[in-house]
Amino acid sequence: MTTTDSPRWFKSSYSSNGGACIEVAANLVVSRGIVPVRDSKDPHGPALAFGAGVWGEFVAEVKGDGFPST
Repeated sequence: MTTTDSPRWFKSSYSSNGGACIEVAANLVVSRGIVPVRDSKDPHGPALAFGAGVWGEFVAEVKGDGFPST
């Protein structure tokens, strides 16, 4: 296993210490075509794996205010 096969988790610098954060391992896009996402409070728990294209669409929607707050 190479270092690109191990997820390198990171949390957004915009995250506060409120505890409602996710961690993302974007380093697996090239080697596996996925973006794993997990709950930062449960680092040994399950992770969801999104396809790179789907994750990119989600991020674009968030940046474009596609999910406005109510």
